[in-house]
Order: sequence, then C-alpha cells, then structure tokens
Amino acid sequence: MAKKAQAKDPVGKVMVVGAGIAGVQAALDLANAGFYVHLVEKKSAIGGVMAQLDKTFPTNDCSMCIISPKLVEAGRHLNIDLLTYTEVEGIRGEPGKFEVDIVKRGRGVDMSKCTGCGVCLDACPIRYEVQIPGEADRAARTAYSKLTDEEMVAKIIDQYRDEPGNLLPILLDINRKFNWLPRCALEHVSDELRLPMAEILRVASFYNAFSLVPRGKNIISLCMGTGCFVKGSPRLLDRLERELGIKHGQTTEDFMFSLEMVRCIGCCALAPAMRVGDDTFGRLSPSMIPKILKSYAESYGIVEEEVEVA
Repeated sequence: MAKKAQAKDPVGKVMVVGAGIAGVQAALDLANAGFYVHLVEKKSAIGGVMAQLDKTFPTNDCSMCIISPKLVEAGRHLNIDLLTYTEVEGIRGEPGKFEVDIVKRGRGVDMSKCTGCGVCLDACPIRYEVQIPGEADRAARTAYSKLTDEEMVAKIIDQYRDEPGNLLPILLDINRKFNWLPRCALEHVSDELRLPMAEILRVASFYNAFSLVPRGKNIISLCMGTGCFVKGSPRLLDRLERELGIKHGQTTEDFMFSLEMVRCIGCCALAPAMRVGDDTFGRLSPSMIPKILKSYAESYGIVEEEVEVA
C-alpha cells in the first residue's frame, strides 16, 4: 500500500477538537512537548461531561478535584489557544500541513480582556428574566404543614435579605430548622429573593449537606473510607441496616434515624468509625450498635418494650 507523502515543511501546530477531559489532557501533553495547540470546543466552556459529575468510577473520587487543575493549566498555558464557541467546518491539506476552516460564534465579550468579574451578566440582553408569580399563583404555592414554619422561614429570609450571596446561608438555616429542604420553603425563598426555582435547586442538589427528602432527627454517617473499610465498616453497615430495618440512604418510619455512607469523617485513627449527628463513635464493633441506637431513642423519650420469652 502506497504511503501518503509527508509535507516538506511541517507546521509545528496541532489542533485538538473537543475540550472534554480527554481533549484537555491531550492538549496539555502536546503543549508540554513543545507544540502550539489550538483547542477547539463547540460549547462555551471546556471540561465536557466530567465537569458535571460528582464522583468518578470506580474510586468515587471527587470529579472536580481531578479536572479543575487541568482546566486551569489549559487556560493559562502559553502553548494552548482556547477556541470556545467554535466548530470545525472543513479540513484540507496533507499530514504535517493541514488547513482547517472554523466558525467561531460571537460572544459579545472580548475574551482577551475578560477577568471573570461577572458584571456583564447585569447588562446581558439575552439573560433570562425571572418570572414572578402573580397573586393567584402565590396562593397555589405548596402549603406549609404549620403556620409557625412559614413564619420561621420568613425570619430566616429577612435575616439575610440584604446580604450579597444570601442564597446559601438561607438554605443552610432552613436545612438546620427542618433537617431537609421542604418544597414549600424553597418556593417561599424563590418568591422573596426573585430567583427561579431552577437556580435554587441547582445549589440545593450540589451540596451533600442539603437534602430534598425528609430525614430523621439523627443522621448516621458511617465512614466507608479505606481505613474504616479494612477495619470492618461493612459489618457495621450490615448491623445498622438490620437494627434499623432500612438500607443506607433511607430513613426509618418514625423519622428517628437516617442512614448514609460517607467517604471520610476525619478520624482514621479511630477506625472503624461513624457519626450520629455531631457525636463521633470510634473503634466500633457490630455488638456496640444496638446500645448506641437505644441511647438516642431514649433521649427522645422512646423506650423499647422488653418482651419476655417463656
């Protein structure tokens, strides 16, 4: 089979199409090898699908912890030319000397002068406008179970109303009050802060501290990190599930306990360990679980009836 002729004067530039994690890594490798890289991405930002993920398989490592340093390096690398909002229309030439036609969509922002301050959002002509519900829609808002709950949420909103970046502290206080984020409270926040529910849910669903479903009075966080895992945390999980009658990620019917698995609680020397609310228990064995659960049940005035066996 005849080989294609190589260009006499190869161009020391490379084009990488697609700026997901694979494209970004390829661009960095080529740039560090001395090539000038044109990194083309049709979307407005680099990172691809991985930037939208929470964890990676099979290690459950934080996705953004892995990809963020690569995105920053690619953005600052002198040998990488980022071409976002750009698509390839045609390629011609031969190996070593290609010519590529690209179409770059307008942004309305001079990227060479952009500092990421975000001020342009206030003047953006196509930015979405929040649709504030009318009186009829407000009346149809999800009702609170108690009138005092609505008053409490109103006080929390008023406390942070005039502060910049007030959404997160408001959601934190509501989560502390109810131990989860009820929809009625989120709709209330949406009305008062003039924020769309989509933006509120984006924040609420990102942080593990928030829950969009009811949780128990006591959150049991069982560490499944490497140290605790090898010390026997799977046996603790099995005992907890049998004692509570639920699986991890669930809540008991009386809303006394919720069971969840976490990667680390910061006390590897006490492995295997778990946390119940703000209390930490270390060097656990399965036989210790019933006593710990009973102590929390008794603190709420719940005493299990002892059944005599004939």
